[in-house]
Amino acid sequence: MQLTTLLKPVLTGVLSCALVINSYADVRLPSLVGSNMVLQRNKPLNVWGWADKGEKVTVSFRNGTYSAVTAADGKWKVQLPAQQAGGPYTMTVSGHNTIKLENILVGEVWIASGQSNMEMPLKGWGKILNYEQEIKAADYPEIRLFQLKHTTSTAPLEDANAWDGGWQACTPQSIPEFSSVGYFFAREIYSHQHVPVGVIHTSWGGTVAEAWTSGESIRKIPAFADTVKAFETLPAPQAPANPNKPTLLYNGMIHPLLSYAFRGVIWYQGEGNANRAYQYREVFPTMIKDWRKHFNNGNFPFYFVQLANFKEKQSQPMESDWAELREAQLMTLSLPNTGMATAVDIGDAKDIHPKNKQEVGRRLSLIARAKVYGEKIPFSGPIYQSKKVAGNKVTLTFKHVDNGLKTKEGNILKGFEVAGADKKFHPAEATIKGNMVIVTSKDVDKPVAVRYGWADNPDGNLYNGAGLPASPFRTDNYQGITYGKF
Repeated sequence: MQLTTLLKPVLTGVLSCALVINSYADVRLPSLVGSNMVLQRNKPLNVWGWADKGEKVTVSFRNGTYSAVTAADGKWKVQLPAQQAGGPYTMTVSGHNTIKLENILVGEVWIASGQSNMEMPLKGWGKILNYEQEIKAADYPEIRLFQLKHTTSTAPLEDANAWDGGWQACTPQSIPEFSSVGYFFAREIYSHQHVPVGVIHTSWGGTVAEAWTSGESIRKIPAFADTVKAFETLPAPQAPANPNKPTLLYNGMIHPLLSYAFRGVIWYQGEGNANRAYQYREVFPTMIKDWRKHFNNGNFPFYFVQLANFKEKQSQPMESDWAELREAQLMTLSLPNTGMATAVDIGDAKDIHPKNKQEVGRRLSLIARAKVYGEKIPFSGPIYQSKKVAGNKVTLTFKHVDNGLKTKEGNILKGFEVAGADKKFHPAEATIKGNMVIVTSKDVDKPVAVRYGWADNPDGNLYNGAGLPASPFRTDNYQGITYGKF
């Protein structure tokens, strides 16, 4: 594809954010810094913007006053000391002009990102379960919402392109078009932490992980190097219509957030990369490490949703690109301070956008409540740990077996397959014995490998005592159908 075609401009009206503006006569703030915002508690806070070169800008907040001198490029930034949760407060930003921000809260801030299952609103095109009742009940003045518009750019932008002028309090009027997963996650955190919660929602349906990764990092993966190089040699940023190119969404929808203090990220994406699941093993961790580097916020919490079940069920063992993508997500738990909410039991065979977003938000919140906020609660379904073969039986052990392994509603354990040395998988019988699962198959005398839930839409029903489903897994490392696809 010719570069001129690839970079067909879209009139988004946002590229001026990255251009040099001739005059900064008035102090100007980014869209993220405004009335109704939530500031992250217990972390140093950045307030930044633009003004005339050499202009002194003063920020007054609570009992403190802080100042900075605008640099030659027209940018200024002040840092406020860490604040305890509370509010509402006002903030005054003064220079050539004065800006007064009102109704500011201090609490917990989370970024919600990914593709359409994160973007899916309560109403709009989504219409989640019980959406009418959920919208009516969404009256939470201390939950605040910030939503970015779809924005692509071939170079990093400085300001976020926000809907509705910026931060909004959560009301039945403001919630219908907001991320349902982001909202339900925030509602759970608010209900258990009893502090204000802000959600910065930046997602785009149908997008790939490499688009959300900076050029600096994604160019190190050879498949993407040439595209990044082409973008970086452009004389000025452009806004391609197709968001599924390396760096375009990082530049337009992540880079503008870098200075804002926050607690962590929730992420729901992977469908767009499912046909390249082996590559995702590298792309997804690269993206997470890339964000952590650029946000300069340490190894902040990064919690993601494993792909839900989807497509028609199969009666016999088969290879599956969606299973391989779930495996790539499971492998990403090797990164520090990550967590995974398994959703393989709450999908929809005929709808890639399942409606039960309440449970997705709840399962993500369990991870945060346990790992960030210190609650002593189960937060993960069973995760395969080891196997032992004896005769025709394979014994499997698991982590996160809180209160013991169980089947859903006491049914016979399903979803397991066994293969011998010929690598051909057959349906297996499985039974729970304490915190272990014993697997056999009448078709395999000498088992070598076991798989569980290895399908687009698996039948597995293994849970722990907390009611959380086991992640699909395999004990083998046979070459999958997405191997070598780039």
